[in-house]
Amino acid sequence: MFLHCNMRKPEKNLLWTLLAAVFVLGQAWPNVKLSSQPNSGLRTDCAANVMRLSLDKALAVGNQLEVEAINGSRLIMVTPRLAAQCGYSMESDPWGNTRIYTSLLGCYVDNKDDMTFTVGLKLKIFHSSPADPISHDVSQTCSYTRWAPREILCERNYMEVSTYLAKRPQAKTKGQEKDDSQINSIPAASNEESGIWKMTFFTPEAVSMVLQEAEQAGYSAITTPTRLVVRSPYHTAETHSEDVAGIPMEVLKVSVYQKTQHGLNVVNLAAACPTGGVLFTEDLISWHLPRRVTPLLDGKVKTVEMFMGINGLRLDKAQMAARKYSLTTTDFHIVVDIPVGSPDGYYKSHAPDFLYHITYSVEPMLEMLWRADDTQDDTRYKVLFPITTPPMPRPPFTEDRTIPEERYFTAYVGTFLHDVQLINITLPNGVFTVEESNARGFLIQQHLISNGSMVFSIQVPFDSDAVLKHNPEPLTTTYTLPAVFGFVILPEEMTFAHTLQLEASLKDVVLPTLSGTCDHDQFQITVKYGSQGNKFQTLAGTRILTPELAEAYQFQDNATHFTIKVPYAAEDVVFEVITTDSIRARLDMLLWDSNNNWVLADLYLACYFPLTTTRCYSNGTITALAVKVSSVPNLNPSWLTLKDPSCTPASSNDRFAHFTFSADSCGTTRTFFNNYMLYENDIALYYTRERGQPRTSPIDPEYRQTISCYYMVNDTQSIAFAAKPRLYEPKAEVGSGLMVVQMRLATDSSYKQFYGAEDYPVEAHLRQPLYFEVELVSTDSHLELMLENCWANLQEDRTALPSWDIIVNGCENPDDAYITAFHPVEMDTRVSVPSHAKHFSMKMFTFLEDQKVLKHEIYVHCNVVICDRTSPAEGICQGQCSGISTKTKMSHHGMKRAQQTPTHQKQISSGPIALNRFQ
Repeated sequence: MFLHCNMRKPEKNLLWTLLAAVFVLGQAWPNVKLSSQPNSGLRTDCAANVMRLSLDKALAVGNQLEVEAINGSRLIMVTPRLAAQCGYSMESDPWGNTRIYTSLLGCYVDNKDDMTFTVGLKLKIFHSSPADPISHDVSQTCSYTRWAPREILCERNYMEVSTYLAKRPQAKTKGQEKDDSQINSIPAASNEESGIWKMTFFTPEAVSMVLQEAEQAGYSAITTPTRLVVRSPYHTAETHSEDVAGIPMEVLKVSVYQKTQHGLNVVNLAAACPTGGVLFTEDLISWHLPRRVTPLLDGKVKTVEMFMGINGLRLDKAQMAARKYSLTTTDFHIVVDIPVGSPDGYYKSHAPDFLYHITYSVEPMLEMLWRADDTQDDTRYKVLFPITTPPMPRPPFTEDRTIPEERYFTAYVGTFLHDVQLINITLPNGVFTVEESNARGFLIQQHLISNGSMVFSIQVPFDSDAVLKHNPEPLTTTYTLPAVFGFVILPEEMTFAHTLQLEASLKDVVLPTLSGTCDHDQFQITVKYGSQGNKFQTLAGTRILTPELAEAYQFQDNATHFTIKVPYAAEDVVFEVITTDSIRARLDMLLWDSNNNWVLADLYLACYFPLTTTRCYSNGTITALAVKVSSVPNLNPSWLTLKDPSCTPASSNDRFAHFTFSADSCGTTRTFFNNYMLYENDIALYYTRERGQPRTSPIDPEYRQTISCYYMVNDTQSIAFAAKPRLYEPKAEVGSGLMVVQMRLATDSSYKQFYGAEDYPVEAHLRQPLYFEVELVSTDSHLELMLENCWANLQEDRTALPSWDIIVNGCENPDDAYITAFHPVEMDTRVSVPSHAKHFSMKMFTFLEDQKVLKHEIYVHCNVVICDRTSPAEGICQGQCSGISTKTKMSHHGMKRAQQTPTHQKQISSGPIALNRFQ
């Protein structure tokens, strides 16, 4: 509980130009139009010694109001200064409800013998244009005869005190003739024959002023038919503050000097009005006034009447009880208790430090009648005292009504008064007005509550881009909506905000799935997307499925799934078991959430594929293919040997080892049974110290692969022949055989797939790599293919000009800016003898002459040499690009052409390869 001392400042409390705000949210409240009917929305009533004019909010809201006093045929603009000087006051709430009070002893009131009073006002309401106001003339006649000898009125913006005058003589003077008009106005100058001459104020020091000076200082002193009236604003230089029973009061003490025909009349007047004395709690306003206002009382008095009122009107006991008001007295105070929130007041919103607060305002009235014991003179004391509570914090609440299964957020934010307007909402994807939010599918609504306050609601779907999503568990999605509501308080346009964060979780995740099948040479894998699309990584074996790897595995996808085809001999496949005619291969697939380190799905697919690992030739030659299996993960195939450790692989890589040997070598054993001979050998890791270190330790898994060949011992064949006498003795002749060499263009650098004859001409972009394979079709592992010269020209004719050298004497053309690249040949299920093949690549180009393309196709030709690896190496057979010098000749067209074809060569070509001109 604390004391609130709200000093009255009339020029701030009085709003003679009313700007009332219209509160609109979306389509909640339509704009109000003023009616041009006379006195529409106006009410007048008489409240003892004041007249009250009420304007309905429908008339004043959103408009500018001006008030003029009607003085006969003249209109006088009522300014704040004139209002305090002449007895006018006005109060308006934020919704435009306005009350104008006029003292019956005011300056421009038609006074009939201090018994009947007619107040005339002209109201001008400016709506759309200042040049086109709507006017209302208001006239109200009030009768009031219960004047006490002394009347004190404490209004919002002024203090008024009046007292009876001695009865005037019947004879009329010139000055009295002016009074016969009965229209009270500011009196004539002090040098007239009769009238008020001067005023002496006690602050408490005496300060004297002639009437004109007092009027210029804002004071008013007039006479009516029976009374002398003095009026003063609050907080002037001639008033002073005084503490009365702990209550601060503004005190006016003045002596009025009046000239009469009978001499000088001096009247002493005093007024004291409270400027504080209010105690507040959350629920109650306690207004304290001194029980004995000492500045006004000299002797003992008793209280004859005491009434409480609201807005200038008295309340009876039943009305007070219905509103739970109380009027009590203590030894020193009169106490008026008013519950906060009573229907006679109103709430107002505020935002100090951008935090939502409210105040409650009410205007109680206290009216008392004192009677002095010695003189029996009565004093009527009337106080109209507007009270506003200190700002009370009202942090908005957030009520989360989200039902996760409905898949949208629902929340309510409130409560607010009617002067609060929602202007925008800040979401993770932007700041939106109410209209923009509704247009985006965020349902924003305003809801009115029975007590007159309101709340706002918001609905946002889970799938909106404003909602943040994350997965705390593989099957659970947590949805989060952070939002900031931006509000404005009207008409002050003060802003504040309210932050909320909504969160809901659903087990709504459908995980991706893996499935697969096998055909004769590859795995076919299907990945079906889950509810979160392709937001995962795919691992084939131990490698991430990159775009390059996906292209090699013939990746295809659509909106629901993707497929890949993985050859069983691919690097990502592991071999489990090998037999004489098949191999069991396994492909491990994994779908991985790298953000959370979660395994979303896995597949371990093992299939048997046909594979001949041993070939037995009629001439006694045996070839065998050894395969690294998963049970021996550290195996290096190059370490494998036959039973004779000197019989090592003819070729090997990290997965295969290829052996070629004769049936009577390398420790091969022979066994006879029935009509067959069985030749057997083993491919294994043998523990040996011949080279200083064992090739494997005794604790490693054993690797052994048995090679078997069966030959028939006896076989009977029926043949027919006829003998012919020989004309001459036989002799040996030089013989020749056919070696097949082929040149193919691969689809990519993996050399797994090649273009067929039906695919030519193959289209390629300028500078696109072209991957060529030149292969000797033979099973003789003693032979090796070498590329001697390769060149490109425009025709299938190998000798056609112009031409450009690609490989010269076994090496890349050093004069080519885009140097040809050689690629290693690895042994696999397709290439059993790597020395029989060469891989190289070049970049697509075209021939120009005078900056014009001669033709959009090229052909590639090569000369190859077949070398016997068992004979001493000479020339190109020393190795591909082994350092032999290269020489080129220039054609007549200024382009390099290949050298003449040497003897004992094979000649091959590939083409045409067409330049794609649209990229």
